[in-house]
This record gives sequence, C-alpha cells and structure tokens, in this order.
Amino acid sequence: MSKKDYYEVLGVSKDASDKEIKRAYRKLAKKYHPDVSDDPQAEEKFKEVSEAYKVLSDENLRARYDQYGHAGVDQEGFGGGGFGQGSFEGFEDIFDMFFGGQGRRGQRRNRPRKGSDLRYNMTIDFEEAAFGVEKEIKIPRTEECDKCNGSGAKAGSDVESCAKCDGTGQVQYRQQTPFGQFVQTKTCDRCQGDGQFIKDPCPECNGKGKVRRRSSLTVNIPAGVEDGSRLRVAGEGEAGERGGPAGDLYVVIRVKDHEIFERQGNDIICEVPINIVQATLGDEIKVPTLDGKVKFKIPEGTQPGNSFRLRNKGIPYLKGSGRGDQHIKVKVVIPENLNEEQKELMKKFAEISGEEINPEKEGFFDKVKSAFGM
Repeated sequence: MSKKDYYEVLGVSKDASDKEIKRAYRKLAKKYHPDVSDDPQAEEKFKEVSEAYKVLSDENLRARYDQYGHAGVDQEGFGGGGFGQGSFEGFEDIFDMFFGGQGRRGQRRNRPRKGSDLRYNMTIDFEEAAFGVEKEIKIPRTEECDKCNGSGAKAGSDVESCAKCDGTGQVQYRQQTPFGQFVQTKTCDRCQGDGQFIKDPCPECNGKGKVRRRSSLTVNIPAGVEDGSRLRVAGEGEAGERGGPAGDLYVVIRVKDHEIFERQGNDIICEVPINIVQATLGDEIKVPTLDGKVKFKIPEGTQPGNSFRLRNKGIPYLKGSGRGDQHIKVKVVIPENLNEEQKELMKKFAEISGEEINPEKEGFFDKVKSAFGM
C-alpha cells in the first residue's frame, strides 16, 4: 500500500516554514494521540503524523524527501509505516499539552506566591480632595491566621512532610504505551500539592493557615487628588501563599461635585452674581473661596462674563508645592418686574446717556438690515 505524501498528512504546502510544520504537527498529534482520542484509527493516524513530522522537521531529511520522495528516507527506519524510537523536537511539548504540564507547574506551585490585590471605591468631598484627608475604611480580606502563624497546624503540633509524595507535592504515574513507557505527573491528592501534611489542624482556620476578616485600615488621601485617582497601599491586599508577601490595596477615588466651585486642573471656577449698579459703578464684594470668604473689588464698567483671577486660591498641586488659581466669572443679573418709578428712571438714564430706547428707529435692527442688504 502506497504511503501518503508527508505534506498532505500534515496539511501544509511544500514551501511551508518550519514554524507552520510544527504548528500543524502539534494540532494533529494532540487530536490523534491514543490516550486522548476516541477515533478507532487514532493510533495509526498518530504514527503517520509523527512520521511526517520527523522527516519534515529535519532539514537534511526534508531535502532528501523533496528530491527522492519516500525512497530517500526509508533507510532512516521509516519504511512500512513505522518510525524511529529516538526523541525529536516538539514531542515533549505535545505531552505537556496532554498531561497539562503538571510536573513543572507543580514545582512552581510550592513556591511562595504574592497574595491577590484588592480594590476599594471611596467617595470624598470636594474640599477633602483639595486639602487631603485621613479616612478609616473596613475591607474584607484573607489574612494569616494569628493562632497558628499561618502554619495551619494546631498549637503544639508539627507540620509533617507528606509521605505519599515525599514532600514534593507531586505523584508520578507510569504508563505503558505503544511507544514505550511514559511518566505522568499529577498533584498529590493527599496534601493537595502542598508537600506537607497536617495531622492536627488549627481549629481557628481549619488547617488553611488563613482566615477571612473585615479589617479596619486608615488611608491617607493626599491633597490635590482628582476624580478617578487610584492610590496604592502596599501590603494591604490578600495574604500571600506559602510565606509569600501580601497583595496590595488600590483605593479608587470618586470626588463629589461642588455646588459653587468647578475644577479645571488645579484651578477652580466660581460664578459670582452682581447687579447692574455694581457692574456699572463698581463695588467691593465678598467672594467665596476654599479658604473662606475674601473681599474683592469689582471695577467700574464690568461686563457680563468678565473673569477675574485670585492667585493661589485653587487646588494644591499633588506633586510639588503651591496651588492653582481661582477664577471669578461675573454674572450680571438683570432686574425683572420693575415698577413704574424704576422704569421711568431707566428711561431717563437712557435719555441722558443719549441712547435710543426703541431699537426699531435707528438702532440694532437698522445695522442688521444694512449688513445683509435688506
């Protein structure tokens, strides 16, 4: 019976790269491995795929195969559908996929590991964000058991090395396959991979070495934080594993809106209402700031929307010294529902000023008509 073309077996083109050949092999070997496949022809297909890869992954063998076909490589032990007993690149990786890489992962599992990080959402007032504040919070987290100091063993008892895995946390199982004997490594079911066994567990933590608590913690919020800021509090997260350090706590800040002030960077904006007399003649008024009310002189002829600056009355800089400024935005309030006497006074003021009261005569609308050729 004639053998299939090796490129066809792997499903790649004749100009496929080494990377493409290896990728195709890994996929097919995983699919047809006898230990994982339900295909009744899995063993035969696996041999076929492995034989094709053995040839095409070797530069010299591939060159001979491309030139002479199967006849060029039969002397290497590939005749009759079999393949050599030597190991080849990628084969060990495939078995890692089948058995989950338990051996290497098991070794890592016994190492100290840092605990998980935690997140806490905190809402603070505008002024607290500006000048900083200390907040006491309570967070649920896993901590080291203080009764057994994290060992998991009852006071006076010892933690023993697991007899089943000899303290490695892993147990090896030997398996006979058509290709020889393979060793499969699994997590020890007696110690759950810890490598240690506790005969008398601590009654406080039930042998886990950790307990769940709601812990109180004081957090310092620095002056100048913004909405959405994230503060890292080192070592205040979940307890670590096997003597590893605790994780970190990240406090995410939400700043409430202020009824008077609006923040823009480190500056603040404050809208101040004044009447037309104050805008026209000027006046000294009291202006609210983050430090309390201060006196400010409104100059004569102030127009609606004019803005004035109060230096160093804004938000402190988070990193560095000094503060931003406060900007006073003037809002001129036009009086409503004037009585007859007030109306007459306004008309008289207009006449004295030489201004037209009725814009229909020669005022604003005449200029509009002229500009648009109406």
